[in-house]
Amino acid sequence: MRQLCKGNVAVVKGAVLAGCRAYYGYPITPASEIAEYAALYIPEVGGTFVQAESEVASINMVYGAASTGVRVMTASSGPGLSLMQEGISYLCGSELPCVIVDVVRGGPGLGNIAPEQSDYFAMVKGGGHGNYHNLVLAPASVQEMADLTMLAFDLADRYRNPVIVLTDGFVGQMMEPIELQVSEVNPPEKPWAVKGTPETQNNLISSIYLEPDDLEKHERKLEQKYKLAQMLETRLETYMTDDAEILLVGYGIVSRVLRSAVDEARAQGLRAGLLRPITLWPFPSKALAETAARCKTVLTVEMSTGQMVEDVRLAINGKVPVELYSRIGGNVPSVEEVHARMLECAGAEV
Repeated sequence: MRQLCKGNVAVVKGAVLAGCRAYYGYPITPASEIAEYAALYIPEVGGTFVQAESEVASINMVYGAASTGVRVMTASSGPGLSLMQEGISYLCGSELPCVIVDVVRGGPGLGNIAPEQSDYFAMVKGGGHGNYHNLVLAPASVQEMADLTMLAFDLADRYRNPVIVLTDGFVGQMMEPIELQVSEVNPPEKPWAVKGTPETQNNLISSIYLEPDDLEKHERKLEQKYKLAQMLETRLETYMTDDAEILLVGYGIVSRVLRSAVDEARAQGLRAGLLRPITLWPFPSKALAETAARCKTVLTVEMSTGQMVEDVRLAINGKVPVELYSRIGGNVPSVEEVHARMLECAGAEV
C-alpha cells in the first residue's frame, strides 16, 4: 500500500501494524502529530489512547501497560523526555518492553521547536540513574519512521527493554511516499506479565532489590542482555566507502545531506564515502573501525555541539584523525558547508 505520509504519522501507522494497542502521551512540538494520530488510529483497532496530564504521568502509564504485556508506546520531544528519564530507568530496571519516540528539538531548556540532534547523550547514554541501556534506532526517512518503529516493538519484546526511536524535527515533519504492508502480527507470549489471571497472580513487576547480592545478580543479568544486543543488533548503512579517503559519519536528516555531499565530492575528484549508523545503541563500533581503517580522515557531522563524535572516536581509537562539523539551534548543515569542511580535512592531510 503506497501513500504520501508525514514522518510523525508514519510512526503511528507502523506502531499499529506492529500490534501496538496502547498509547499514553502528552503533545509537544514537533512531535504533536504522533499523539494526534495515535488518538485517531489506535482506538480503531481496539486499543487505548490516553492524553495524560503530563509527561511524568504518561511514562508511568506506559510502565503500567507494559506490565500487563500489552505493546505500548509514547512520544515526546526534549523537555518531555527530560521529565520521563526516571520512568525510563524504572522500565529498564523492571525489564519492561515499550517504544518511546523522541522527535528532537533545540535545547537545552525550552530551546526552540526547530530540529537538533542534541538528545543523543540523554537517549544513548541513559539519562536516568543506574546501570542500564536503551536500544536506540535512528530513522532518516519517512519510510524508516514506519519500518524502524515496527522493528522497535520486536526488539523491545526480544530484550524486555525500552527501545527509543530517535529522530529529528525535519524527519518528523517531512512528507514522502511510503510503502506499508499489512500482515498478521503475533507478539511473543509474556508469561512474566501481570494479567489478573490465576496463572499470573504471583507475578510481580519491580525494580527494587534490597539485598546487595540480589541487585548485583539482577544487574549482571541486564549486563549480559546488553552484551547480546551489542553482538546481534548493530545496524548501519554505507555509501561509496570501498575506496574512500574521507569518511563522513552522520545519522538522521544529516545523513541525507552527507549522501549528497559525497556525490558532490566525487564529482570534483575527492574520494568520499558515508557511514550512517542506524542503531545508535548498540553503536556499530566494529564496522566503523574497519571502514575507517581504509581512510585518511573521518568527518563526523551532527546537529549538536558534538555528541555522537565521542562514540566515533572511541570506536576508531586514535588510528585515524576524527574531525567534527556541526550546526545547532535548528540549522541543518548544507552540502556546500560539508564539502568545504571536507576540503579543509583533505588539505590538512596533504
